[in-house]
Amino acid sequence: MQASSYQRGLIMVILGVVFLSFDGLLIRLAATDGWTIVFWRGLLMFCVLGLLCWLGNRLATLRRHPFSSLASALLLGLISSLFVLAVMNANVANVVVILSTAPLFAALFSRVFLGEKVALRTLVAIAICMLGMGLVFMGEGAMGMLVGNLYALAAAAAIGGNLTLLRRYPAIDPMTVIAGGGLLSAAAALPMASPLELDAQRYGVLALMGLVQMPLATVLINSATRYLSSTEVALFYLVETALGMLWVWWLLAETPTTSTLLGGGVVILVLVVHAWIGLRLERQRLQLYPGFIGQ
Repeated sequence: MQASSYQRGLIMVILGVVFLSFDGLLIRLAATDGWTIVFWRGLLMFCVLGLLCWLGNRLATLRRHPFSSLASALLLGLISSLFVLAVMNANVANVVVILSTAPLFAALFSRVFLGEKVALRTLVAIAICMLGMGLVFMGEGAMGMLVGNLYALAAAAAIGGNLTLLRRYPAIDPMTVIAGGGLLSAAAALPMASPLELDAQRYGVLALMGLVQMPLATVLINSATRYLSSTEVALFYLVETALGMLWVWWLLAETPTTSTLLGGGVVILVLVVHAWIGLRLERQRLQLYPGFIGQ
């Protein structure tokens, strides 16, 4: 893999995580139940991305990779639904901490199913980031209910699995499977949702979430797997927690604790250092082997 490709992947995943970090703020502003949010977000994502897929003749990729595309769409829909179930059965702090284990699942799946060697720097970064997330939620009180924790753990595994799947089948079109995942999550949420009982302001927030924020975030993050290992991409999910709390603090005046600021700073610093080391290593490989293309 050339250094320029690594840089492209970093830009994609960083932008994707920044967009994703607004999810908590928008959910707070929507001020409705989780199932209704999942329904409208999934349906709107399907509409906008499905239209773009149709106009761009992207649906042909489904015929070339039907089973892997379906598996990715199912995982994406499952992630959204499991997240809602986790929040409904445990406190949000617990859910986010458990979701931060996604890099561990990505590293495990990449090693087991793809035979990828996980770099020592990535393992060290994961360990330090996990400690940082522990600092973020230190003193938050009860650890939450067991059922909610298990849902969150399943969602983390699904995130790691989907990133690994996209790494194994890079020809899968992210936009197509994200549209399919949106439709599947909307269908799953509909029986529990109340989609026609909101006011104009809530519909506006949901439209921003479903038509702009979530499509951009998911397309960028899933596209980054073409240039970065699934472990590295999953690692950046950790920064979403810190940024999400910063947006709520800044825009809704919800002041974070000292441990939140300290833990978020640790996560961001580690990711910056990890990315910088990765760029240096790729440049060195390119200098030693000008024609080198690979992991």
